[in-house]
Amino acid sequence: MTKAAVLYEANTPLQVNELTQDPPKAGEVRVRMEAAGVCASDIHVMHGTAILPLPVVLGHEGAGTVVEVGPGVTRVKPGDRCIMSFVSNCGHCRSCRSGDPQLCDTNAQTGALQYDGTARLHDNGNDVYQMAKVGLFSETIVAPQQACQVIPDSVPMGVAALIGCSVTTGVGAVINSPAAKVGMTVAVFGSGGVGLNVIQGARVAGASRIIAVDIFDHKLEFTYKFGATDVVNSREADPVEAIRELTGGGVDMAFDAFGAAETTQGAVNALRKSGTAVIVGLAPVGETADLDLIDLVRNQKTVVGSYYGSASPHETFDVIVDAYLKGTIDIDSLITRNYPLDQINEGFDALHAGEDGRGIIDFNL
Repeated sequence: MTKAAVLYEANTPLQVNELTQDPPKAGEVRVRMEAAGVCASDIHVMHGTAILPLPVVLGHEGAGTVVEVGPGVTRVKPGDRCIMSFVSNCGHCRSCRSGDPQLCDTNAQTGALQYDGTARLHDNGNDVYQMAKVGLFSETIVAPQQACQVIPDSVPMGVAALIGCSVTTGVGAVINSPAAKVGMTVAVFGSGGVGLNVIQGARVAGASRIIAVDIFDHKLEFTYKFGATDVVNSREADPVEAIRELTGGGVDMAFDAFGAAETTQGAVNALRKSGTAVIVGLAPVGETADLDLIDLVRNQKTVVGSYYGSASPHETFDVIVDAYLKGTIDIDSLITRNYPLDQINEGFDALHAGEDGRGIIDFNL
């Protein structure tokens, strides 16, 4: 048995219930969760703007300790402290073999079930799905061994949890981009967990100017801690005009860390000639953006997507862990509140209200 936060129906609160949990099968592990981040991607599922089969245990950003391994597991052993990846790449599909394990085809095809097409959680005999094969809002999880990346004891579990999604997604979108250059100018639309990490990724990459855009003054003030040099409240000023005025015509790189038509359009329009817009935030399913195609061609603008840091999550995990231990990036300050599992809905209410930083579900509270 395990206690988990379950979404039974869209637009309803999560329910914390006891579920039956199967033992790990071949290639799978059981992990005792220590910490899990409260992320906007979970909100998309809760609101029905991202579709997963129901009922489902949400949670895709977290860290824990391996307590049991199934047959054939070689990647980890009981007692290992691990960051959990929300992409359990198979290593064999075309995307994995071509160097894009974060886009694993097999992982996407099997979705919220394990690789054998079955569930490991059950509620009164009915299957319960796990978001991204992990479903981290549960005291223990059973997941593929590929989801686990071992970390040293010196990394706090709350920090490790955030590396599992927001830090890797944000920092990775910058440092793994071939367009990132020392001295570049950058605009970041959205100052949530991912946006803050795009900002510090740009700082680490040597950006000369980093302009944060958001609708909340308190969130914009928070961005200075991570490397923003200027801020624009898009409720009070046209962000594109403000960015052009600050930079003399536009930025080298713009990042949409929010995920909406308006912010994607803003990122593209804020570019100088030959600039690159990187779309990082996940928009609601079916949402599209209107882009000026003449502008893209005549001004040689590039628009690219970045999923999970645009590289192997495990490799980026290692880079970020090393940077954290050296003091190059600040992850501790991202954590602004801790909640026990029973208060998970309070955490999502705070996120939806636009509170600073990241809330953490601490399974030891």
